[in-house]
Amino acid sequence: MGSRRILTAVIAAAAFAGLGLTGAATAGAATAQGAATYVTPSECRQGGGTPAINEEGNYCKGGTYDGQKVD
Repeated sequence: MGSRRILTAVIAAAAFAGLGLTGAATAGAATAQGAATYVTPSECRQGGGTPAINEEGNYCKGGTYDGQKVD
C-alpha cells in the first residue's frame, strides 16, 4: 500500500513538472512572436491598420501592428 502512494506522488510530481515546462515554452514563443518590428504594408492593412509610409518613421497606425515599422 505504501508503494502505491509513492507511485502516485511520483506521477503527480511529473505531471506538474510537465505543465511548468509547457507554460515556459508557450511564454517563450509569445515573446519571440512579439519581437517582430517590421511588417509589410499589406500585413499592416490586414491587421486593421494604415501604413503611414510617407510620415517620418514609416509606422503602421492602428490595428494589430500599431507602432511597428513598415518595410
